[in-house]
Amino acid sequence: AIERLTTVVPITLLIIVLLLYMNFRNMTEVAIILGTLPLALVGGFWLLYLLDYNMSVSVGVGFIALAGVAVEIGVIMLVYLNQSYEEMLQTCKEKGATPRRETLRHAVRHGAGLRVRPIMMTAAAIIGGLVPIMVSTGTGSEVMGRIAAPMVGGMISAVILALLVIPVGYYLWKCRSISEA
Repeated sequence: AIERLTTVVPITLLIIVLLLYMNFRNMTEVAIILGTLPLALVGGFWLLYLLDYNMSVSVGVGFIALAGVAVEIGVIMLVYLNQSYEEMLQTCKEKGATPRRETLRHAVRHGAGLRVRPIMMTAAAIIGGLVPIMVSTGTGSEVMGRIAAPMVGGMISAVILALLVIPVGYYLWKCRSISEA
């Protein structure tokens, strides 16, 4: 089973990269989202350590699910950042002004601010649904708890990353295209 998992995980990541590229058509945006994946996994490993769980197939499945949800949250954030950036460019064009870093910073804050509540609600729903599974003691709880643990820990760090790291990475990327006069 571990051998299969060593095959399935890279294939899963490759599929995620392919789908992200098909959506954004830009490797930089794909890299921004994928750059947050290892950081999102830190929360899962942290909780596994605290619960004293060993790596197993169940834990691997939990990490695969966490990767999917973390990428989904990142995509939602990036879509709104792109939308806010395009609105900023359109406003600057209408006013005959050149985009500045301060207007970019405002656009990134605005775009990220629109996604705080949906991201928090998604994470709260996932954590709220998985904590009872993680702490249950009934039949099958050994396996289900090990699937849920990486997701609960990972969702905590994924939310922090989606709300902080992605907007900062996006801002730094777009700053290169804006000249400061």
